[in-house]
Amino acid sequence: MVGVLLLLLLLPFFLYIAAPKIRKMLSSGVCTSTVQLPGKVAVVTGANTGIGKETAKELAQRGARVYLACRDIQKGELVAREIQTMTGNQQVLVRELDLADTKSIRAFAKDFLAEEKHLHILINNAGVMMCPYSKTADGFEMHMGVNHLGHFLLTHLLLEKLKESAPSRVVNVSSLAHHLGRIHFHNLQGEKFYNAGLAYCHSKLANILFTQELARRLKGSGVTTYSVHPGTVNSELVRHSPFMKWMWWLFSFFIKTPKQGAQTSLYCAITEGLEILNGHHFSDCSVAWVSAQARNETIARRLWDVSCDLLGIPMD
Repeated sequence: MVGVLLLLLLLPFFLYIAAPKIRKMLSSGVCTSTVQLPGKVAVVTGANTGIGKETAKELAQRGARVYLACRDIQKGELVAREIQTMTGNQQVLVRELDLADTKSIRAFAKDFLAEEKHLHILINNAGVMMCPYSKTADGFEMHMGVNHLGHFLLTHLLLEKLKESAPSRVVNVSSLAHHLGRIHFHNLQGEKFYNAGLAYCHSKLANILFTQELARRLKGSGVTTYSVHPGTVNSELVRHSPFMKWMWWLFSFFIKTPKQGAQTSLYCAITEGLEILNGHHFSDCSVAWVSAQARNETIARRLWDVSCDLLGIPMD
């Protein structure tokens, strides 16, 4: 008993000593590309905080014209000014985008297409995690509606501009949690059964399936797409779960910073020669393994068709 108590007392000390090495091991992936982006246009969803903010900052640092597509315009403006000051790039713009409302998504796309002649990088970064059961403005379960359907619609609406601007890229931020995900076509909206943690996992699986099917459909177009696991990152994503916030605090020594979490998104967005890996999943700036469900082409195609049907997009 005394030994156990002593171990518990010393554990925080050992964790503190070991933390730098463990953190380095867990965040080994760094985007080393030196590519500069003058004349390039990028859209980053959820760019007013966390990984999205760091991704947008790095793209702006490299000279891109960057759109921060976010729901909270006030917060977005503050972040835009911060990025402008830090990078010296004044081409950092804020536009309202609420992925929980298809009207907002369509309005964003309409205004963007009227404003810009090109789009070279689309980073579908925004997301929600472990929300209490709720629905979007269009009646979709919140995780599936925001994390998958919202980005599915946004990408569809911007696709012709991406093709016209080729070579261009679409990066979808997924998660290692996709391994626990399943696509329950009879319960996509969570009305028959619902678990907040699993709902997040299902939506992250949908991100990977969408990426793979999009890659298949865009073959030869000059537009390539990738899904990424950013790692376990200290961000606002866990705001809906007191338990997850506590876990993040407890293991804070080992959790990536938002800047570290943004590395794989950046790697897939700008690294030269990545076109041959179109449709692949990445983690720590390397190709990563996905679950059997995530490799199922039949499910991917069916999810595409169901998504089109739900969003009123004509199926080809």
